Amino acid sequence: QVQLAESGGGSVHTGGSLKLSCVASEFVASMGWFRQAPGKRREGVGGIESNGHMIVADSLKERFSVSKDNAKYTLYLQMNDLKPEDSGIYYCAGGVAGWWQLLQEDEYRFWGRGIQVSVDS
Repeated sequence: QVQLAESGGGSVHTGGSLKLSCVASEFVASMGWFRQAPGKRREGVGGIESNGHMIVADSLKERFSVSKDNAKYTLYLQMNDLKPEDSGIYYCAGGVAGWWQLLQEDEYRFWGRGIQVSVDS
């Protein structure tokens, strides 16, 4: 079973930036980020294949980007111009077949435990 561990969360002010990392216990080709705000359903943030093909949710693509270091088994989420509505638990996930599933929560096989991101005004 692949283990995923997120890091880099915390509290920032509105307009600030955070970079989340997710280290996998072994190579995972396609990985993604999801988030869940209190009282809301988990939603897809973005994902990336090992070849660099990246997808970010339309509402976030102006501020968020996803990258991956295949040699380090590490997935990243760069978040800029953060807003209070970006607050929540952020999860990394892996194990989908390809880019067409990167934002499909139910297709992922492996999940991290999640990390808190809090944005205050």
